[in-house]
Amino acid sequence: MTTNNTRLFKKSLLAVTITLASSQAMAAGFQINAQSATGVGRAFAGDAVIADNASVMARNPAAMALFDKTELSLGFESITSLIEVKDAEYNINGSPIPVANTDDVGDTSIAPNIHLIVPVNDKFAWGVNAYSNFATKTEFDDSYTAAEYGGLTDVKSINFGLAGSYRLSEQWSFGAGLDLIYGQGTMKRETSAALGVASGGLVPAGTTLVDVDEADGWAVGFNVGTVYELDENNRFGLSYRYSPEITAKDDKGQEITLPLPDIAEFSGYHKIEDTKFAVHYSVQWIGWGAFDQIDFDNLQGSPLGSTYAKQYQWQDGWHYAIGGTYYLNDTWTLRTGYMYDTSAQDKLTSISVPDSDRQWFSAGFTYHIDTVSNVDFGFTYLMGDDVNVSENTQLGTGLSTGVNATTHADAILLGLQYSRSF
Repeated sequence: MTTNNTRLFKKSLLAVTITLASSQAMAAGFQINAQSATGVGRAFAGDAVIADNASVMARNPAAMALFDKTELSLGFESITSLIEVKDAEYNINGSPIPVANTDDVGDTSIAPNIHLIVPVNDKFAWGVNAYSNFATKTEFDDSYTAAEYGGLTDVKSINFGLAGSYRLSEQWSFGAGLDLIYGQGTMKRETSAALGVASGGLVPAGTTLVDVDEADGWAVGFNVGTVYELDENNRFGLSYRYSPEITAKDDKGQEITLPLPDIAEFSGYHKIEDTKFAVHYSVQWIGWGAFDQIDFDNLQGSPLGSTYAKQYQWQDGWHYAIGGTYYLNDTWTLRTGYMYDTSAQDKLTSISVPDSDRQWFSAGFTYHIDTVSNVDFGFTYLMGDDVNVSENTQLGTGLSTGVNATTHADAILLGLQYSRSF
């Protein structure tokens, strides 16, 4: 990995976290669920253990042991974010300036995925996959009054995974994987026209605070998991994903330190005997408590100063999901799900990350083309809450700005996927 790529990657992560007007397809904070259309159709309930196609390896590498044939899944998700920033008031040194409501800062992103599982024998399997961890584009109008808190964000990333599983017994299987993460992002922030007037030209309108354009690069993580099979109709899965703290330097010598959260998930799947119905569930913990602040060093030409720490003080997040699958016949499988997702934000809030507790309402189906191939479709409406936010920025020139507002973010997810056994 080259030094330039490392620098660019860290800038992309800065774009994700500092200025992300989240596309609420994401879970709390800036986590995204874009591994499979089947997951979208059941609110990802049971996804660490259901193993109805190869995408399960993205949630639990041990579940690869549940397959006795080579499995391929490929597809994409369409993520449309519906974001409002309303009842806002911008202020300069405490003097209030009204801000017009805006509801057009969201956008539509496409997140592709592909997963391949290859059993070697009845004990060992390996797999490779690629899917998006982050994908969003949000853009405030150039004339937005509170310009320091708006701007442009366009972020995406792809996780390239290599994993293996081992079946220890009829009940227990274990797995582990390595994650190679590619990130790309654009982020721009400038000072407002009102600040230029109030400062008497000391901080002219359009003064650059942050300017990152098509940054990209690489980082490394890992994941482990286990599956316990009570019998052919009942099983449990547990997985853990490690995410490192990342320190980077861009091509201008600016250094950024960003903590990312670890993730643990427990899932269960139970097919009711002598029926066509199964119930499944998941509880996921996301260690957002590690995301306390982002440190900036050697900033150049910014009114924020050369060294700056953006405070977040987030709290750990939780997902609680439950779903059902109905195996209608050999051609159709129907599914639905519900998730409650807790906010990563605690006492500190932000219009640039309109985070809240949220609810997922999901439905989907599988159409079996023949005995070895099928097509999946999933739909989710993600509904957030109104959140009162307040932000302040010290510009190091005797000036400070702030914004108070109410944010609300919903989203629509559509997933389409093709799977085949060999």
